[in-house]
Amino acid sequence: MSMAGNLRKVAGLDRVGGLRKVARLARRRPRVDLSHPARSPLGSSVVNCVTYQDGVRVPGCGDLEDAVRLVRKSGEGFVWLGLHEPTEREFAGVAELFDLHPLAVEDAVEAHQRPKLEHYGDTLFAVFKTVCYVEHEQLTATSEVVDTGEIMLFVGEDFVITVRHGRHGSLGPLREELEANPDQLVKGPAAVLHAIADHVVDDYLNVTDAVQADIDQVEAEVFSANGACLDPGRIYQMKRELLELKRAVAPLGRPVEDLATRPIQVVAPEIQAYFRDVFDHLIRAKEQIAAFDELLNSILQAHLAQVTVAQNEDMRKITAWAAVVAVPTMVCGVYGMNFQHMPELHWRFGYPLVMGVMAAVCLALHRGFRRNGWL
Repeated sequence: MSMAGNLRKVAGLDRVGGLRKVARLARRRPRVDLSHPARSPLGSSVVNCVTYQDGVRVPGCGDLEDAVRLVRKSGEGFVWLGLHEPTEREFAGVAELFDLHPLAVEDAVEAHQRPKLEHYGDTLFAVFKTVCYVEHEQLTATSEVVDTGEIMLFVGEDFVITVRHGRHGSLGPLREELEANPDQLVKGPAAVLHAIADHVVDDYLNVTDAVQADIDQVEAEVFSANGACLDPGRIYQMKRELLELKRAVAPLGRPVEDLATRPIQVVAPEIQAYFRDVFDHLIRAKEQIAAFDELLNSILQAHLAQVTVAQNEDMRKITAWAAVVAVPTMVCGVYGMNFQHMPELHWRFGYPLVMGVMAAVCLALHRGFRRNGWL
């Protein structure tokens, strides 16, 4: 039986309603191969359901109810259920089976939550913001640099439920890495929580490194010969994308610190030592983002200063040319007055003399302005 069928059975749907729902979901979503540990199809809410005992994956446990019954009967191991953007109806059966709090269920289905850590009885609910660097050939005023998603986790004594939102952040490769390390996986659901937190924070560092390359490019262009011609919208776009990254990283500090220092029922003390390492990496990412924000402010101020200097240069050139043009304008204005008695008015060489004087004065002014850097 497929995992989608298991969730419908858990939800307790009547026969007719269940058949109708099967038909609707069959039209909307492709079938899911749950046997593949890294399968994460965006078209299905059910990604995987795996049972682990003694740090080893138990083969053939694709049925959710049977997996939970096996774990609770033996008192060993745990179940890892992975979902991608489930609807409220699809998640209802899971919430009933694991006795999840309605508020946490609502947050997991609706998404768009701040990173946080909450306790509901014996269940720990954590929200992580995932980030992904968006590749682009050239940074523009509308380029998307950082794409965000979310991972919600329900962690209990014998289960882990991951709910993923967004186009990236597949946990399939992470699951394979954990399965290759049974000594870590045997520590229970808290080991999965740590692995996901470490994976998310490592992505923060990777994205900050990529963002730094974009900032370095903008900085180099600002201080180039044509820096004043740079579109300031690119700098503002970098600041907006950096703010998006900051919203994902900054609120996670308190939850990770609690996981590393405060006693939590589902997190063993030996796992808390690993969370301290995650917290150190998170602090590094926060410091880098703060430094980038200050650097972008400095770059923006430098660009505005360059624009002001360029405008002053233009104003000096305009002023210099206006001074050059003012001399012949003044002379022509004087001799354009209709007075009968004016010096050299009827002299044969009066016109060449006036033209020569105007040319000489204009040439002297031009050379003086060029010598002072105004032209």
